Amino acid sequence: MSSEIRPGIHWVGSIEWMLKHFHGHELSIYRGTTYNSYLILDEKIALIDTVKNTHIEDFLRDIDRVVPVEKIDYLVVNHAEPDHSGAIPALLARNPRLKVVCSKGGQTSMARHFPAARDLQVVKTGDVLSLGKRSLRFFEAQMLHWPDTMFSYCPEEKILFSNDAFGQHYAHANRFADQVDQCELWEEAVKYFANILTPFCSQIIKKIQEYSALNWPFEMICPSHGAIWRKNPMQIVEKYLEWASGKTPPSAVVIYDSIWHGTERMAKAICRGIEAEGVPYKLFYAGVADLNDVMTAILLSRGVAIGCPTLNNNLMPSIAPYLEEMRGLRFPNKIGAAFGTFGWSGEVIKRLEEALEKAQIKVVQPGLKVQFCPNEDDLKTCETFGRDFARQIKAAAQ
Repeated sequence: MSSEIRPGIHWVGSIEWMLKHFHGHELSIYRGTTYNSYLILDEKIALIDTVKNTHIEDFLRDIDRVVPVEKIDYLVVNHAEPDHSGAIPALLARNPRLKVVCSKGGQTSMARHFPAARDLQVVKTGDVLSLGKRSLRFFEAQMLHWPDTMFSYCPEEKILFSNDAFGQHYAHANRFADQVDQCELWEEAVKYFANILTPFCSQIIKKIQEYSALNWPFEMICPSHGAIWRKNPMQIVEKYLEWASGKTPPSAVVIYDSIWHGTERMAKAICRGIEAEGVPYKLFYAGVADLNDVMTAILLSRGVAIGCPTLNNNLMPSIAPYLEEMRGLRFPNKIGAAFGTFGWSGEVIKRLEEALEKAQIKVVQPGLKVQFCPNEDDLKTCETFGRDFARQIKAAAQ
């Protein structure tokens, strides 16, 4: 069902309640998602973004209940990824005269995804599309999170249509952020940032600064996923700047895997040492933890300690995805340490430290390894290791 979010401006998106994974199986989803699309009724009618191709029938029906698809003049493609552009072929089939508005990067994306869409109007930052009483201004937001991404801004309504930026994978019957459970909302907002936008932290800060310099004030932010921000929309912008800076309070994430509980006992002793220094921590067993939840915890922490046994002269395969994900996400301003057990060769510390450095996480103290199963003296050493790491975290957070 469509929803009127302002007089003459309708949400015509789709809700996917049962979605459990996104970007293939790369991102875990607990609360479904929405594909937000917005219809502006004026002398000229504009549709901003579309929905995933699995929702086309309902999408077209909901638009028709507001205005016939054939009467839409402009389709603004803020970002051509298929979850936002999946209905474009169906729209063009119903309305061949539809003019598609996109960025220069969007022109490239559209050519590859939808070669039949040839009537493209390419816009850049500052360009204006007049709709009658209202207009749309455009802002190129490259790499938030694709090169084609742009924002659309309606100055008459003071609404920013931000596409993926400021969104959440959060299915809900209500449209606005102030109408939903705030704990759930912010859990999904930070998880979205951590797992999708973290590689672009410096670009996020740069683009927010560029947008602020334009003096285009907004009273509402309409993202392409999740809830619309209408009460104090700057709160999510401020959080983006905070998360992108990597400046977190002192806290730690400890990740481990274990074969015969030796590394597990080390991890728990290290956590006791961290706690003794007054630093909060989260402990994750790699064998059962959700990868994306761990990445979210890392975003909000200052230090990461990771450990496992040596296996086949290497680290355990179950630990590798966490290290690879950290390498891809490139968290800013994190410090790290490695620990683990071994039987006879003991390469794991070197492998873990190399992987942390490749992830741009600074290793701040020598790694700790114990042969086979730690005894009481070893566990005391682990606690000292945790204390030392906590002190490094507190120093880094100053």
